[in-house]
Amino acid sequence: MQIGELAKRSGLSAHTIRYYERIGLLPYADRDAGGRRDYDEAILVWIAFLDRLKTTGMPIREMLQYAKLRAAGDHTGPARRRILEAHRDRVRAHVRDLQASLLVLDTKIDTYVEAEKRTHSHDDTEHSFDGQQTRARPTRP
Repeated sequence: MQIGELAKRSGLSAHTIRYYERIGLLPYADRDAGGRRDYDEAILVWIAFLDRLKTTGMPIREMLQYAKLRAAGDHTGPARRRILEAHRDRVRAHVRDLQASLLVLDTKIDTYVEAEKRTHSHDDTEHSFDGQQTRARPTRP
């Protein structure tokens, strides 16, 4: 497939694909008779994996290290596994941090909700000057 089709199917721009090729994140594409890049379908799986690494925060330098090992062959499997294990540990720690932050946000939001309920509850009752309730308004949903 040509670069435009790969861009459409992968979600990457043609510029990004050429950049990834230049820095070694993607292997250089074969060329057709006209000199245009000709990619194999299998590249889509690799690009999807790179996207997962990027989404989980792996720095490009580590992605490049992994790609270099991958290109070197199956004997680099243990080294690639170690890279992924270390990254997984960082991702898990980040998820824990995000969960703790989410709990703080939820607690803060609940505080505001409770304050609003108290305000609405107080507003639903009208008082005379002597503090006696004169008329209760219907509660708001």
